Amino acid sequence: MRRTRLFLPTLKETPAEAQVVSHRLMLRAGLVRQSAAGIYTWLPTGLRVLRKIAQIVREEQDRAGAQEVLMPTIQPAELWRGSGRFEDYGKEMLRITDRHDRELLYGPTAEEVITDIVANEITSYRDLPKNLYNIQWKFRDEVRPRFGVMRGREFLMKDNYSFDLDKAGAVHSYNKMFLAYLRTYARMGLQAIPMAADTGPIGGDLSHEFIILAETGESSVFCDKALLALDAPGDDIDYDVNLQDLVDQWTHYYAATDERHDQANCDVANDQLVTARGIEVGHIFYFGTKYSEPLGATVQGSGGQKITLEMGSYGIGVSRLVGAIIEASHDDNGIIWPESVAPWTVGLINLKVSDADCTATCERIYAELKAAGVATIYDDRDERAGGKFADMDLVGIPWQLTVGPRGLKDRKIEVKKRAGGEKSEVTIDALGDWIAARAAL
Repeated sequence: MRRTRLFLPTLKETPAEAQVVSHRLMLRAGLVRQSAAGIYTWLPTGLRVLRKIAQIVREEQDRAGAQEVLMPTIQPAELWRGSGRFEDYGKEMLRITDRHDRELLYGPTAEEVITDIVANEITSYRDLPKNLYNIQWKFRDEVRPRFGVMRGREFLMKDNYSFDLDKAGAVHSYNKMFLAYLRTYARMGLQAIPMAADTGPIGGDLSHEFIILAETGESSVFCDKALLALDAPGDDIDYDVNLQDLVDQWTHYYAATDERHDQANCDVANDQLVTARGIEVGHIFYFGTKYSEPLGATVQGSGGQKITLEMGSYGIGVSRLVGAIIEASHDDNGIIWPESVAPWTVGLINLKVSDADCTATCERIYAELKAAGVATIYDDRDERAGGKFADMDLVGIPWQLTVGPRGLKDRKIEVKKRAGGEKSEVTIDALGDWIAARAAL
């Protein structure tokens, strides 16, 4: 993408309403603009990041055996009355009425919709287990929406629902998602710590939230240092073999948020206990028959008996992750995107567009990067060099290639790695190998 064509309204000054780092940088870097309190328009650069995050989530859900559906944002109130949650959910639920006076709501979650579908379409034990997920916009009418996309009213969420014949099968499905979540966050350059959690209004008796460490985190986190040394499961993971053993490796160690931490009863030595701030980026639940029983999700068993399905629910805040990654990865100059979610991998900077050699070289490099499939933003504006460098740092492009008259005299291009700021030089002749290395990632 050429910078002269891109809609990227960056800001030099921080808007007064932005209270946390991610909100400030998302506004300044032109990722989003507020349309109403807690509701945002995603601009081209922000949308590229959002889609990359959603795609990683999608790929790991598919790898774990889940199947994608797309459920509506508007849901009928009668389904929620059937589960008993329509009145209990509170003012966070946006209730509406259509022209025929039918009661509807803007879905804050989708347990009722998916359970109703399964109740109507799956009738035999032979059709189980099933795991269905949805990446869709949700709405919760927060009383005080703040912190940008970290706590907005409208948000993009991946919600996943498992259906099994018995508790053992449901726990197996739960464990699949537990490990899939670890893989998902690792692919985004994040180290997520699973912590036993309260189930809250979702219900059930087994739950974990996934926390990433960030200095600006919303919660205090306490965990065994050994947890930070564990690696997420690799590509060779078999989701049907040794799942419980793999999960036990993570749940064996102490980890708690401030709400559950009890220093007096914590058996981790002080020099082994990590105390930090953290941000929740996912939550998984097993809740048995809480929704399947009232909504009639049953099947006929092998002996002809009626079996009420055992369920689990698994959420990842996709739009929230954009803010969480920024909170965990930034410096004074702007965002530092992991390559896997960056809007562009390479930022190509033409220091002097009026110089024929600079422009011809940049055009050639830009064509080579595009041909190799390396996502590139080419700053071809007739602007000061300082402004171009500042924008590349602010937006967080992982690699910057700078082409200027002085370097071209020696047939060299400056390479800067955004994370850490290390600079080096590559010759024009060796640039093809450098591009090939980026394309292979």
